[in-house]
Amino acid sequence: MNYARFDLVTLNLFIEIARTGSITRGAQQSNLAVAAASKRISDLETHLGTRLLYRHANGVTLTEAGRACFQHALGILQDIDKMSGELSDFAAGSRGQVRIWANTSAVTQFLPDDLTRFRREHPGIRISLEERTSGDVVAAVRENRADIGIFADRTAVGDIEVFDYRKDRLVLIVSRAHPLATRESVPLADALDYEFVSLSEATSLAERLRAECSRLEKPLKLSIQVRSFDAVCRMVMAGLGIGVLPHLAAEPHVRSMGLKLINLTDDWAERTLLLALRSTLAPPAAVRLLASSLSAAAARAINQAQRA
Repeated sequence: MNYARFDLVTLNLFIEIARTGSITRGAQQSNLAVAAASKRISDLETHLGTRLLYRHANGVTLTEAGRACFQHALGILQDIDKMSGELSDFAAGSRGQVRIWANTSAVTQFLPDDLTRFRREHPGIRISLEERTSGDVVAAVRENRADIGIFADRTAVGDIEVFDYRKDRLVLIVSRAHPLATRESVPLADALDYEFVSLSEATSLAERLRAECSRLEKPLKLSIQVRSFDAVCRMVMAGLGIGVLPHLAAEPHVRSMGLKLINLTDDWAERTLLLALRSTLAPPAAVRLLASSLSAAAARAINQAQRA
């Protein structure tokens, strides 16, 4: 069947003719010339192979087939209106889905509160969150596997757009029995005489620690590597070494495990977490709303791109 003959203009015209009982009035309601309207209805009848209207001096009435066509045409146009309404919600950003990839520091410290606040304001937007290393986050944004990425500074970013998200501070974690436990602050150089518990090599935090050891020309005495902040703290509690973690992420574990946080005096311990987008030129509305909520710098860039 050739569905092209069932165009929306003809279906809407047929509905208006059926409602008014007149081809002339139906044509007027549809902003069509009477001759053009009459031909459209004749072509529709020819295509369907049946008469839809009884034509008489006072106007038209529907045949039985015409009544069936009227009901189907109403349903089609109502479905089109419903589709348009739902899609306009997506275009406006009141509905949609956003894919976020973020490193553990962002997921642990900041995103729970930030995403809760956003979802409260935009309940129709669904968020898919993946916890990955900073390098994987950047790759996912670049390859369109993530709409928004959040990761640590010092990560190579290439051609994606990057904005400040939050700042955090790295601290040293030791057991209460450790020789450094009497200190309130230390430079990393003083801690490198002891064994360390570290995250896996692919994480930005482990890479940062290795880079500073190299700069200090002192080896990192690595006791064990684990995959989570909680595991680092548990290994420190067990006496397998000391660790470096973000302050806010480590604090709850430290309280529950009887550990101690020691401030690192080095400048590198102050980090910036970054937010990445492939482009600010035309992100989907839901992505634009969430990125703007998470980063004031991203919001300014998106608004500027829209005005350009």
